[in-house]
Amino acid sequence: MHICFITNEFPKPGYPHGGIGTFIATLSKVLVEKGIEVSVVGKNYTASEEIESINGVKVYRLYAKKIKGLEWYFNTQVIANRIKAIHLESPIDIVEASDMGLAFLPKLKGVSYVIRMHGGHHFFSESENRKINPWRGFQEKRSYKSADAFVAVSDFVKTHTSKYLSLENRLVERINYPINLNHFQPIEVPVVPNQIVFAGTVCEKKGIRQLIQAMAYILEEFPTASLDICGRDWFYPNGDSYIEMLKATEIPKLKSNADSVTFKGVIDYNELPKVYAAAHVCAFPSHMETLGLVAPEAMCMMKPVLFTKEGPGPEVISHCETGLLCNPYDALDIAEQIKWIFKNAEAADKMGVNARKSVLERFNINSIVEQNITFYNRIINSNKSV
Repeated sequence: MHICFITNEFPKPGYPHGGIGTFIATLSKVLVEKGIEVSVVGKNYTASEEIESINGVKVYRLYAKKIKGLEWYFNTQVIANRIKAIHLESPIDIVEASDMGLAFLPKLKGVSYVIRMHGGHHFFSESENRKINPWRGFQEKRSYKSADAFVAVSDFVKTHTSKYLSLENRLVERINYPINLNHFQPIEVPVVPNQIVFAGTVCEKKGIRQLIQAMAYILEEFPTASLDICGRDWFYPNGDSYIEMLKATEIPKLKSNADSVTFKGVIDYNELPKVYAAAHVCAFPSHMETLGLVAPEAMCMMKPVLFTKEGPGPEVISHCETGLLCNPYDALDIAEQIKWIFKNAEAADKMGVNARKSVLERFNINSIVEQNITFYNRIINSNKSV
């Protein structure tokens, strides 16, 4: 079996990447260990072309000219040509992309095309109450029409995506993201009392603005509390920095406690477990997620975790049993949940133990990889019978 993933986010040292890149890197490594050939094709972070083998995964980082208005066309051509060349050398069985990834990609005969619902334009437009961008909406609809099958990373993303994009009678499988259990496990480091850690892209939909606002309530009762914000910046269409906006509008509201919030920037994936381990509580009050990786990662380390009650939050955490859920739009609710953890050490520790047990049962990479292999085989066998 030969799987080809399409992504521009495959992790590269020194460059930020999102959850999709982490997911593909984690899944690919174990697929290779199972004897499956894996290729990853996407744009490079730099203006050059690179080909390398990482944990047995053949990674093609391609360069395409940036021509305003036509970048999508040239990127597609470069990626399509490389996939064709790979296929001629070693026949591909499955090409997998995220929601918009198949929009303009020509299909190769005998190859099955899969979309993994990581959360597309229609999904997040609904959750953020904004209009559909005509161009992006067109691309996503076109991409979905090209897919032979789908993987939904949560029941919520499956249900809400299908409200806008037709899945017709094609195969749809619900498979969790896998968590690297060897990487995220309890480690002995000193816990910083009343330290809150956030990890993820620093943008509005991650609830970071409300988390900063919650600090005003937390500091009233716990004046030594601190918030470390770990992750890459997000930029508005005009190029303005979201972090700089927060520094200009939200941080000053904390007045003399402004230094209680620290922007740590991008944290190396290998260092992330240490960051989680040192936290008193890990807080991820997202307005919306497809499933999210950071919450189960921190849960796997037996940390008290605050997650969102919106979307698939209840699919990840059982409130007061494996963690806490909050209203991500309500700074006071976020603050109350975090203060509860500070006040109830024994109960919080018990939640951490339950959290790790839950992750080991539901996000175990070995069982999830087997689910993916079974899914891929079903598609391949179905394609051969046509």
